[in-house]
Amino acid sequence: MLGLIAGEGRLPFLVAAGAKQAGLRVICVGLAETAEHSLADKVDVFYRVAIARPGAWIRKLRKHSVTRTIMVGRVSKGRLFTPWRILRYLPDWRAFRIYYWRLRNKNKLTDSLLCALADELASGGIVLENSIMYCKEHLATAGVMTTASLRPSAKDDIEFGWEIVKKLGELDIGQAIVVKEKEVIAVEAIEGTAEMLERAGRFCKSGGWTLIKASKPQQDMRFDVPCVGPDTIKSLDKNGGKCLVVEAAKTIIIDKPETIKLANQLGITIFGC
Repeated sequence: MLGLIAGEGRLPFLVAAGAKQAGLRVICVGLAETAEHSLADKVDVFYRVAIARPGAWIRKLRKHSVTRTIMVGRVSKGRLFTPWRILRYLPDWRAFRIYYWRLRNKNKLTDSLLCALADELASGGIVLENSIMYCKEHLATAGVMTTASLRPSAKDDIEFGWEIVKKLGELDIGQAIVVKEKEVIAVEAIEGTAEMLERAGRFCKSGGWTLIKASKPQQDMRFDVPCVGPDTIKSLDKNGGKCLVVEAAKTIIIDKPETIKLANQLGITIFGC
């Protein structure tokens, strides 16, 4: 038996498929406004729950005697700053306890918030596990993964940008940067990778730049593991990017064979550090 707390995107589907292949029943709580409706057809039991009511997540999962759970899928940070967010999301007492007790005297950074959430779930008998354990075949590998080779200019940009992107992760700002000719073109923040790539395309119309995406220095593999996929490749191509650099063994390539095939068709290099 495996619990699945699901946000937006393809990753919850990959985890569900891997768990089912391992012979597990999957009990899923899909976060409202984010989890895909079609996910219900890929799991054994599906509930839709409010984002700010972790108490409901616990009750739904425990109803089926779930203790081991994986939490994956995007939840836009921008939702945290919508007008009247308290009234819109109606947080329960566990949400208030996370924010006002577990995060008391701590920086309310993404890592701190997710760790506090994990602690609160554990207090209700729900233990978050390594989020990649049922989709390891989609992890990035070291070296060039595409037919397009790594250009010398890209090698220089990787050497220049790698420490920068790691420092951004350490500061919990973002997980990606765009670099060309040892200049930082764009930095990922709350908007996410997709919008950052659009911005990079506007700022660097000549194209030929490199996207570097990496895990945080002390990455907690239970959540917020870096992901790329077909949409990333399409956005690179649309906005002039020619190289995608990811961290080997710590970055998930969504639908990996399809993503690499698309990159080959578009002449984009995928490289694992």
